[in-house]
Amino acid sequence: MSSREMNTDRPVQPVSRRLFLRGAGVAMALPWLESVPVWGAEPDAKGKSAFPQRFVVQFMGNGINPDQWSAKGEGAGMELSKSLSPLEPFKTKLNVIGGLFNKPSTGVGIHPGMTGNILSGMPLQRGAVLQGGISIDQVLASRIGQETVQPSLVLACEQPLTGYHESNFSMAYSSHISWQSSDSPVPTEVYPSLAFDSLFENNGSRRNQSILDRVRDEATGLRKRISAGDRAKLDEYLTSVREVEQRAQKLRTDMDKAATRAADRGKPMVAMKRPDNGLPEDIREHMRLMCDIVALAIQTDKTRIATMLMCRDLSGLFYPFLDVRDAHHPASHYDTGDAYERVARFYVSQLAYLAGKLAAMPEGEGSVLDNSCLLWLSNMWSGSKHDNTHLPVLTVGGLGGSLATGRVLNFRDKGDENRKLCSLYLSIMDRMGVELPRFGDADTRLVGI
Repeated sequence: MSSREMNTDRPVQPVSRRLFLRGAGVAMALPWLESVPVWGAEPDAKGKSAFPQRFVVQFMGNGINPDQWSAKGEGAGMELSKSLSPLEPFKTKLNVIGGLFNKPSTGVGIHPGMTGNILSGMPLQRGAVLQGGISIDQVLASRIGQETVQPSLVLACEQPLTGYHESNFSMAYSSHISWQSSDSPVPTEVYPSLAFDSLFENNGSRRNQSILDRVRDEATGLRKRISAGDRAKLDEYLTSVREVEQRAQKLRTDMDKAATRAADRGKPMVAMKRPDNGLPEDIREHMRLMCDIVALAIQTDKTRIATMLMCRDLSGLFYPFLDVRDAHHPASHYDTGDAYERVARFYVSQLAYLAGKLAAMPEGEGSVLDNSCLLWLSNMWSGSKHDNTHLPVLTVGGLGGSLATGRVLNFRDKGDENRKLCSLYLSIMDRMGVELPRFGDADTRLVGI
């Protein structure tokens, strides 16, 4: 799919009406409030509000522990393996999908060739010229992104790599899963403070001042006009923003110090190692904060599309808190051991954490999670074998009831034509109102999804 093919003749839709609190150099979008009917989609002909659907991707490089990745049963009775145990609270909203593969990434060489097209399903080109395909998140952003202030949010927890792999694929393919065109990845934001600023249009010389202090007067006025239930919701939201802001502010100081160090050394920050580059040394802090930022973006309808590259396939992240000696990439070469199982379970816990945040946000008779699809996946099944003939895939959330959940689905014996990852993407896009005749290497929907 080319960028030309993504363009449509449909008129640009106005950004849906929502409520903002404004202050000096800042604009804070608010979550859905029942007593203020100006947020989100207009009611349908029956007077029922059509809540927005959201799509969020979390990516972990290098696969999982194959011996500890399984599920059986359905719904609340689903039995989850050790690595999937963080998702116990979400079994009725979970799909454990096995056997899917991304055919254009098989047989082409390890790592970059297995990653750069994980969300596009298009063949990648070796050498100096990048050539791949537009990713599903950016297709959705191009079609429905005009309904929000920010078409998509693209985050990462590691700086991108430069240069080339021994397979002659650019390291850009290892560092990016979101692509806005066949030859251009979407720039990722790795600094939580900057990602936080983007949510609230927080720019200029007052960035170090609290956002909530700057919108306090408008917030006080709003509280007088809304219902008691909405006041509780507003107070809970503002408390969440304050907590995230305080954590982001600490990291802003670290980032500013890193910028000074980089200038003194005459080198870019991207070339410096963590934590000299201003990124948190404890990856737990980094990932949780990025998940919180995604949750705030979704809650306020700042965007409906987000991707989070938690670790690259050639990742150098360390996990001392898991008692894992090796960095992520070398640890994956021993993927059947207990140490790497703990790593895989840690990454699944990030999905559970984000799902929990969205599930705690009321929306109509359900929650924000009920109107979302969180997709978790990796570019391999086994890191020790570099096996990507089938992939670990999870979804949480039902897209407003259009996506059945609480299921264990296995496509390994369905034949290659019937187990394409891009067929899943077509099925998800259908449910979000974006119907395409083909995406990546697939022209059929995933049967049974």
